[in-house]
Amino acid sequence: MTARCKDDGMAAGRSTREALLDAAYDVVVSGTWETARMLDVAAAAGVSRQTLYNEFGSKDALAEALALREATQFIEGNEKFLYSTPFDRPVDAVAAVTASTLRQAGDNPLLKATLTNDAGGLLPFLTTRGEPVVVAARASMERYLTEHWPHLPAADVALAAEALTRLTISYLILPSDAEDASADVIAAQLAHVVDRLLTTS
Repeated sequence: MTARCKDDGMAAGRSTREALLDAAYDVVVSGTWETARMLDVAAAAGVSRQTLYNEFGSKDALAEALALREATQFIEGNEKFLYSTPFDRPVDAVAAVTASTLRQAGDNPLLKATLTNDAGGLLPFLTTRGEPVVVAARASMERYLTEHWPHLPAADVALAAEALTRLTISYLILPSDAEDASADVIAAQLAHVVDRLLTTS
C-alpha cells in the first residue's frame, strides 16, 4: 500500500507542488482552464484549496509556474541531446537542437492547447510575460556555446543565444506558412543567423 502525506493525498516522494502542476497541466490540455477554479485544480491534485494558494498564490502564478516547468523540461531535453552529440561547429549544434525543439513542440499537448484555445489567457506566459522562459533557455544555450567554443567572444555568444531563443519561441507561437517551412528548414535558417552573429577568431 502506498504511503500518503497528510492533507495532500500525495504518494511519498512526490511533492505537493508537482502534483498541483500535474493537475493544472491536465486542466489546460482538456481545454477547461478558462472556467476551472483553483478549487477544481486543488481537488484534482488531492489537496485543499488553501494548500494550492499557499504554494502559488493565484491562478496566474500557477499558470506561470506551469509554463516554466514545461520550458525547463524542453531545455533539459535539449541539453541532454547537445551534450551527448559531438558537433564540430556551433552552427551545426544550433541547427540540430532547433530542429529537435520545433519537432517536439509540434507534438506537445500543453503548447497545442495554449495555441489553439487561448481563452484562458495562457499565451502571455510565452510572450509578453514569458521572460522567465526566455532567460532559462537563453542561459542554457549561452552556457553550452561557451563551454564548447570558449574562444568565441562572450558578447557575441550572449547575442546569439538571445536571438536564437526569441526567434525559436516566435516560430513556436506563430508557425511559418511557407510551403517549405519544415522544422529542418527553419532550424537551418535560424542557425545561419546565429552563425553570422558569432565572430570566430
